[in-house]
Amino acid sequence: MSVTLGIFVIVTSEIMPIGLLTSIGSDFRVSDGTAGLLMTVPGFVAAVAAPVVTVATGRFDRRLMLAALTLVLALANFVAAMAPNLWVMLLSRALVGLTIGGYWSIGAGLAGRLVRERSVGRATAVIFAAVPLGSVIGVPAGTLIGHLAGWRASFVVMGVLSVGVWMALLAFVPPLMPVQVTRLIVLRGLLGRTDVRIGLVATLLVVVAHFGTYTYVTPFLQDVTHVDSGRISTFLLVYGAAGIAGNFLAGAAIARSLRATFAGAALVLAGATALLPVAGRSEVGALGLLVVWGVAYGAVPVCSATWFARSAPHAQEAATVLFTSSFQATIGVGALLGGMVVDAMSVSSVMVGGGAMAAVMALLVWALGTTPGHEGDVPPPTADRHRR
Repeated sequence: MSVTLGIFVIVTSEIMPIGLLTSIGSDFRVSDGTAGLLMTVPGFVAAVAAPVVTVATGRFDRRLMLAALTLVLALANFVAAMAPNLWVMLLSRALVGLTIGGYWSIGAGLAGRLVRERSVGRATAVIFAAVPLGSVIGVPAGTLIGHLAGWRASFVVMGVLSVGVWMALLAFVPPLMPVQVTRLIVLRGLLGRTDVRIGLVATLLVVVAHFGTYTYVTPFLQDVTHVDSGRISTFLLVYGAAGIAGNFLAGAAIARSLRATFAGAALVLAGATALLPVAGRSEVGALGLLVVWGVAYGAVPVCSATWFARSAPHAQEAATVLFTSSFQATIGVGALLGGMVVDAMSVSSVMVGGGAMAAVMALLVWALGTTPGHEGDVPPPTADRHRR
């Protein structure tokens, strides 16, 4: 639960600006597209930090690494709360990216070392449940706090929660010296696999499509649907609840067909975002499409993570590094491209563009996808020689 709470505060800290984007942009006197850099910066930094931090600290106690990274997250949130301008705010977001890259790569694969073997599956589900919980609880709560007390108060609360998680990690997680040191040669070996490369491209397309649109859902609801700012948190809460349902539905569907589940989630996401500019002009229509969108995207992280894990069963931490790095890089790309479209055209245009990109991903996975793990394995010595 301590590891899970760490991922929860990380996910919430990363995506909380989505619900506060208009308020932050107004305070710093920048456009919605420029304010979208608050999502772009941590994504890019996390993409680099995932392999760098994991490899550089490969021989360190994983418990102490998680605790240290959580302290960095606390610092980042407190700096954001006091930021006098956009540049200081972006610096704080870079620190969030550093935490994401390191914590996710180390913590997401620790379930097998924290519980008995028969409970590993359940423990893994608990850890990954922190992702949709960040959307269903963290983001709407942060948005509500921001509406009531100002957006800076939301970051103060996240800073305090981060300190609480730091204390829990030190108190309850046992020392965890590495049993397998991740090297760059292992990562290069995984990139040579066809199923890994397909997973990377698929993740890039669908996550760019999602965050290129979801980053700007608050301006859309305000400008197109004309939802009162005080009720935005309710819409985001409904979306997050749907995301949790999608997460568990995907868990069951993946057992039957990972490829169909991944492609199907992208196709449903494409339909929901593309229809928003038309059906989302009314509150009922927007709310209904947010539910569909939430269910579809709730399946994406678990599908992507499972794809990489099945592609590299002998190098789980390395597979988690690839998942984290590719996922975070595409969050940054999506927010950046979406911001350019919003500033150059409109918030409705970015919804249509995101829908088209998600549809391309679905077609790609269905046409080219192979079942991960069925390709010839990377020679075991590549990973085994680094066991301690």
